[in-house]
Amino acid sequence: MAAVGGSIQDVTIRGRLLPVTADADVTRNLGGFENEIAANGDGTARIIKTRVPWGLSGLVVEIDEDRGDQQFLQEIANGTDYVAVSITFASGVTYQASGTVADTIEFSSQNATATISLMGQGEMTQQ
Repeated sequence: MAAVGGSIQDVTIRGRLLPVTADADVTRNLGGFENEIAANGDGTARIIKTRVPWGLSGLVVEIDEDRGDQQFLQEIANGTDYVAVSITFASGVTYQASGTVADTIEFSSQNATATISLMGQGEMTQQ
C-alpha cells in the first residue's frame, strides 16, 4: 500500500467535531522519548532519554461563532484537566490521545478559522 498524505478528515476535541481546512499541513509528534547521546571519556557513550508529550501543530480549524467554537476552545485551554482528542488523516487512520489546547487561540475574521496546537500527556496512539 502506498503512503498517503493530504487533507485532515476531521478532528474531535472533547466530543466536538471541528472541521479542518483542506490545506492545513499538520505536524504530529506521537510523544514518547527523545534521545541524546552523551560521550564518556573512554570513548563509550550513554543514551539520555527525556520523555516528551504528544503534540499536533498547524491545525487550522473552522470557527463557527453561532456554535461558540472559540469560546469552547478557550474553555478547554482555561481548564485544568486533559480532554479526549482524536484526529483522522487522509489515509483514513485515526489517532487518539488525552490532551489540551496549547498556545494562543486567535480567530481570523476573514477566514472564520483559528490555528491551534494540541498537546498532552502520554502518547498518541493509532486506532
